[in-house]
Amino acid sequence: MNLLYANDRRGEYPPSWYAATAVGAAERPPLRGTVRADVCVVGAGYTGLSAALHLAQRGLRVVVLEAHRAGWGASGRNGGQVGSGQRLDQDWIEARLGREDARHLWQIAEEAKALVRRLAADMPGTDWRPGVAHAFLHPSEVEAARRYADRLARDYGYEQIVPLDGSETAELLGTRAYVGGELDQGAAHVHPLNLALGLAVAAEAAGATILERTEVLALEPGQPATVRAQTGQVVADHVILGCNGYLGRLEPQVAARVMPINNFIVATEPLGADAPLSQPVAVADSRFVVNYWRQTPDGRLLFGGGESYGWRFPDIVATVRKPMLKVYPQLAEARIDHAWGGTLAISPTRNPCFLRPQPNVLSASGYSGHGVALATMAGQIMAEAIIGQTARFDVMARLPTPRFPGGTLLRHPVLVLAMTWFALRDRLGI
Repeated sequence: MNLLYANDRRGEYPPSWYAATAVGAAERPPLRGTVRADVCVVGAGYTGLSAALHLAQRGLRVVVLEAHRAGWGASGRNGGQVGSGQRLDQDWIEARLGREDARHLWQIAEEAKALVRRLAADMPGTDWRPGVAHAFLHPSEVEAARRYADRLARDYGYEQIVPLDGSETAELLGTRAYVGGELDQGAAHVHPLNLALGLAVAAEAAGATILERTEVLALEPGQPATVRAQTGQVVADHVILGCNGYLGRLEPQVAARVMPINNFIVATEPLGADAPLSQPVAVADSRFVVNYWRQTPDGRLLFGGGESYGWRFPDIVATVRKPMLKVYPQLAEARIDHAWGGTLAISPTRNPCFLRPQPNVLSASGYSGHGVALATMAGQIMAEAIIGQTARFDVMARLPTPRFPGGTLLRHPVLVLAMTWFALRDRLGI
């Protein structure tokens, strides 16, 4: 089964609140015949569109191939959180890569947030809003978070995290499900699909060509490389892979290090005075299978939760309503107006996987739920690498991303076993 079509209609956005409020979702033609380019980008999500934008701004001939529509994948379906730092904390990174690389990686992550904010300012409907709260289930997590915030302020000059005690957390979130939390005022959240659509418009304005409904079937390495689709091919000096969870078997070295998983979101009816959050922040909790949520400008609650690891999506409303009602039992009668799922990609370490599988092929993927800022920055970093500025790509590539145990053959059953265990720990409160 092809994951590109397992749960979605060809060339159609999922029935999400994002799609219902999308701005500028213009249709684009498919690839026809043979096209020559300096760079062929596979995938029109944040990674590919950002790469296309930054390459076209430098005058390169760029062709983007997308199996469905621009922003169709995880870039147009996610929780919209523009988080701080890398996926793993600075303590973990320093212990493995040393202080110098850790500082460089922190700076890249800060620049990633700034890049998204700058781009979003010119994109209709992106709705940049500051503030991401983290909600904790156990007192030990509250204390650990406080120590880490102090360390970020002391060693990295990051003073944007405000600790919250139990009552402050309850007041902000409108629930007593958590013992404490924190508010990262330097993080933010956006309308993710409108960000992707805005990137597509900007890339085209800079001179890039985006071709939709063009599934890439094969990548033939060489100088130049050939990217083959059913309706044609692109011959290019360089190739960028921005496929993330939809890579399939297009590049085995990447596929061995990243794996698709599914995540789900619902949007309630407008809640009016019953809307729980006292401030327009986004929230993520400390469960291994994370719950995350925020309110829309029209007063809906967008709540994400639950994961699956097979081809087919489960009953999304039932999957997400259960954790939502544990946090907000007062919403038991709230109508669900939209429910959708999407496929992202994780790596064994949850670090993003930056890889050069061939001398003229670059790939970035496996953002592990931290991709709004980092995927957008990844596109810019790979554009730099293609013109010979490799410093930021090289430091990102030093983040450990080993192969999954068993490679592509056994990674799925191994992951399912591990994730099921951690989900059980969540349910037991361990």
